[in-house]
Amino acid sequence: MQESISLIILGLVQGLTEFLPVSSTGHLILARSLLGLNGSFGLAEDAVLHLATALAVLVYFRRDIWQLFLGLVAAVRHRVWNKEMTVITALAVGTVPAVIAGLWLEGDIETVFRSSAVVAAGLVVGSLIMIAAEYVEKKTQGGKTVSAFRGFIIGLFQTLALLPGMSRSGMTISGGMFLGLSREEAARFAFLLSFPVILGAGGLQFYHLLSGSGDTAFGAPLALAALAAFASGMFAIHTLITYLKTKTLRPFIIYRFILAAGIFASVFFS
Repeated sequence: MQESISLIILGLVQGLTEFLPVSSTGHLILARSLLGLNGSFGLAEDAVLHLATALAVLVYFRRDIWQLFLGLVAAVRHRVWNKEMTVITALAVGTVPAVIAGLWLEGDIETVFRSSAVVAAGLVVGSLIMIAAEYVEKKTQGGKTVSAFRGFIIGLFQTLALLPGMSRSGMTISGGMFLGLSREEAARFAFLLSFPVILGAGGLQFYHLLSGSGDTAFGAPLALAALAAFASGMFAIHTLITYLKTKTLRPFIIYRFILAAGIFASVFFS
């Protein structure tokens, strides 16, 4: 029973922090440590939670994704280049850097980069990047639109999220703001860009399970954790997009600095 509750809490943490600019990996490392999870679910847990949050993106942006599909069909049928093809191209080229970096650093991500000190450092560095992005957005007023070039650069920012504490949404939104996108436009593109990477991460973990390199402890606890991750992910996406229409990233930056200070203090005094 206690393990089931811990997994549900972990699902809530995954869903909320995957999309809020506070770092899901960093919070999951801290949550597992605080909850005392023994890793009995292993890859199954990671795969299910990743796929649940990917599903949240798919469901929330279903109309946008359907519109992109219709645009693709129209472009192929009429042999024209439309705005949907521009976004699709931006998403495609923006996904490449994270895929290459993720495969290259896969072993280190699961070992070297898992300490609390690394999480705290990532929170601080990521916060400084977000502060700089806010400054640039204030100067440019976010009048640009998504292009293939901007998509690729934002994809480079997404690779920074491989380091715990940086935050995928925080880095990709910041990347968009650096390139002249509004906060809301940057957030919408960031969430769409996260879909193939999160889905791919979950799929890769399932592949490892099926190939016999991990355990397969599925059941009701993981199903409830997945539901919690999906529901909290939907909530986080909607909340952040609505919030960024009129407000800045400042509260998240402050939270990240406070959390980093707490982690550094705990490491220093332990």
